[in-house]
Amino acid sequence: MPLNPKLSLRLAAAAAVAALALTGCTSASQGGGASSGSTSGPATFDATSVAKDDALAAAVPAALKAKGSISVGMDTSYAPAEFLGGSNGTTPQGYDVDLANAIAATWGMKANVQTAEFSSILPALGSKYDLGISSFTINADRVKAVNLVSYFNAGIMWAVQKGNPKKFDVNDVCGKSIGVQTGTVEEDPLLKDLNTKCTSAGKPAINIVTLKNQTDVTTRLVNGGIDAMTADSPVIRYAIGQTGDSLQTIGTETDAAPEGIAVAKSDTALADLVQKTITKLMADGTYKKILDTWSNSAGALTKSEVNPSTAG
Repeated sequence: MPLNPKLSLRLAAAAAVAALALTGCTSASQGGGASSGSTSGPATFDATSVAKDDALAAAVPAALKAKGSISVGMDTSYAPAEFLGGSNGTTPQGYDVDLANAIAATWGMKANVQTAEFSSILPALGSKYDLGISSFTINADRVKAVNLVSYFNAGIMWAVQKGNPKKFDVNDVCGKSIGVQTGTVEEDPLLKDLNTKCTSAGKPAINIVTLKNQTDVTTRLVNGGIDAMTADSPVIRYAIGQTGDSLQTIGTETDAAPEGIAVAKSDTALADLVQKTITKLMADGTYKKILDTWSNSAGALTKSEVNPSTAG
């Protein structure tokens, strides 16, 4: 969101973070993968507890209904929203995964969660994916390209190594090495704009370390390869817990903004159906139950909208 750096989410797969904490693995390169290993978050939400809603199910587009399942694109490296965990380290988990399953169950269908790079999801809506549920901050640029149905609220936070050994100050970022995931609003416009201010004032440029997976950003910070990282608030809080408290927040949460479930721009009927389904899940308590499971009820919305006017 060019005018107001509100978020977009993506963080530390618990699997890689746990291995990191235990073995001190080296940080990955920009094109590299995260370290191996696995942990499991809270028990996966039981989608069978969600009853089919005949009226909403009847509104599912015929072509989608014929497929029998809903393809959902997610960058599964962003705990606690979406990550790979479980006993095999390959099971999609997180509140976005649970919400996708709840939406599908309401329609009498199954959700087929497909791991994808964050920046590749929106362009593939309507062709490869029916929905994109990957902590997309709702902003003006994204609303021009896709429909976004609001379902969660998050803000921007910063993290440093425990004790802040490098004396990082969020109000003095010029010349510092800061990690961020590719394609997030923390990368652009937040760090891009801050860097412009630094260079315009004749100060050293920020060394912006952009990596494809938030897991890799977190790994690099734990290993001391960067001074700080910035990401969405639920991601930062979860990373701190999953790295054995080797990290800490610094500064305060800013720019809280709604996140949305993405639908192809041409498919307004499906976007409206998603909004009605989220509203139903809010009303019957399923929505709160899912967020409570992942200790993220602080991000709950009271109302879901299609392309809300808060997109700025």
